[in-house]
Amino acid sequence: MITVRSASKWYGLVVGINRVSLALEPGVTGLLGVNGAGKSTLLNLMGGLLRPSSGEVALDGQPLFANPAALGRVGYCPSPDHFYEEMTGEAFVAYMGRLSGIPGAEALARAKVACAEVALGEDRLKRIRKMSKGMRQKVKMAQALVHDPEVLLLDEPLNGMDPQSRAQTIAFIRKWGERGKSVVVSSHVLHEVEAMTSRILLLHHGRVLASGEVPEVREAISSRPLKVFLRCAEARALGSLLVAWSTVVSLGFAADGRSLTVEVSDAGAFYEELGRLLAQRDLGLEILNPLDDNLAAVFQYLVA
Repeated sequence: MITVRSASKWYGLVVGINRVSLALEPGVTGLLGVNGAGKSTLLNLMGGLLRPSSGEVALDGQPLFANPAALGRVGYCPSPDHFYEEMTGEAFVAYMGRLSGIPGAEALARAKVACAEVALGEDRLKRIRKMSKGMRQKVKMAQALVHDPEVLLLDEPLNGMDPQSRAQTIAFIRKWGERGKSVVVSSHVLHEVEAMTSRILLLHHGRVLASGEVPEVREAISSRPLKVFLRCAEARALGSLLVAWSTVVSLGFAADGRSLTVEVSDAGAFYEELGRLLAQRDLGLEILNPLDDNLAAVFQYLVA
């Protein structure tokens, strides 16, 4: 698959990415970062559209830039639109298939399949200039799929889509990952990324700030206490016990008298100790829910 080894890209005096290293695995990876973090630069490097200023970007050991054999195994859905506006969606996807080396009749057949796979429906027969933003996004995804690549790079694919199309596209992306494709999805909408995958790659100022599964990344942020919500019949009794634990940083009770929020310094040790307590004493525990063991909280902690 795609490997990036100590890759940097400079635009004059501006640094796009700086000494980034990663290995892209099968499945879906969410590429996150604030505007200007380097997400599009990294996708363009992995898509072979840019040559790294230093370092290496390769697919199974073969450089991607200016390498047609390697590029034929990658599908790229860019964020900006680049269309022949007078073409229909289907014709454009077929044309992109022909540019990938697929013969004419087969390219048209594959275009129909790709358009169906992104739920473009009869809208595929419209001229692109008459399409909505959401339809145009689907055309870009279909052209990325038409040659059945092993790697899919999707730069903000959900932009401009209505809620129904967003939900459909999230399901498609998850399905492509389950098929064994390596899919990278750039997005700034955290809850949508979380619906696609728990695997993230977070860029900040051109560097990889964190990578891996969200719970693993959250666990690594040892300086930030984890907040845990508990609801039980004997909340006060539980709180009086928890306050003496070394893993508990602070706790507070809700107005209902049955709920409390606990900040813990070591989630694993806290859960283990809580398990032992509940095995010895029935406190009527109803809900145990970590409040900030999620993508939005992890993102906020890391870029703040």
